Amino acid sequence: MIHYPHIDPVAFSVGPLAVHWYGLMYLFGFLAAWCLAYVRRAHATPAWTTDQLSDLIFYTAIGLIVGGRLGYVLVYSWGPFLEHPSILFKIWEGGMSFHGGMLGAAAGVFVYARVAKRAWVNVIDFVAPLVPIGLGAGRLGNFINNELWGRVTHVPWAMVGTSYSSGPRHPSQLYEFCLEGVCLFLILWFYTRKPKPSFAPSALFLLSYGLMRFSVEFFRQPDPQLGFVAFGWMTMGQLLSIPMVLAGGIALIWTYRRNAQGASAWSSKSS
Repeated sequence: MIHYPHIDPVAFSVGPLAVHWYGLMYLFGFLAAWCLAYVRRAHATPAWTTDQLSDLIFYTAIGLIVGGRLGYVLVYSWGPFLEHPSILFKIWEGGMSFHGGMLGAAAGVFVYARVAKRAWVNVIDFVAPLVPIGLGAGRLGNFINNELWGRVTHVPWAMVGTSYSSGPRHPSQLYEFCLEGVCLFLILWFYTRKPKPSFAPSALFLLSYGLMRFSVEFFRQPDPQLGFVAFGWMTMGQLLSIPMVLAGGIALIWTYRRNAQGASAWSSKSS
């Protein structure tokens, strides 16, 4: 068994201002996304300027934060919100919904695409490989915050001394860091090194994340305020991931079929 190190969630303080590790993880995710976008900017069609990249990350970040917090409050913390509405703004304490953040980020990308007069699908495909680094950083923030632990287990790497008093726990935040952060980043980054059919990168993101999240939820403790939401074993995270898997899989098949049909039609005209 491994003892949880009990990291102070406050990274440093400047006078009365306390800077939390959780917030710094989000900042790191946005900076990393900008750097990765800068590496890929010249290979996109059309190419991106540094000012355009900064605007894109800004719109996406606003959408992600607003959507992620609203999603968490509406789905996971509605009761406490009704009693204390101010919790909506206490992002540094943790409590962000990925699925809400994804919808918010997509809305931010849509607004940016309209403002910049770019095709939304091209922008969202450009953004898809940039997201996993931020997801991984967010899971490290959960680990530092001593929250979202896994279920009781006796594997050698189980952690004791967590915020959950009963038994050693799966470090599910680190599982998600490895899957949703590292593995998903590698899959999307190398997949998009060469041009792909329109919306294929976004579809692969939906499919891959949905499968990874659905799988890791079997090791993660259900949210205490919700418990299992279906069949006596399905968590809210799994329920919300099912539409992602279906939409991503269907969209991926559709994009490749459409691309093949377009290539076949072009070949017929050429001959």
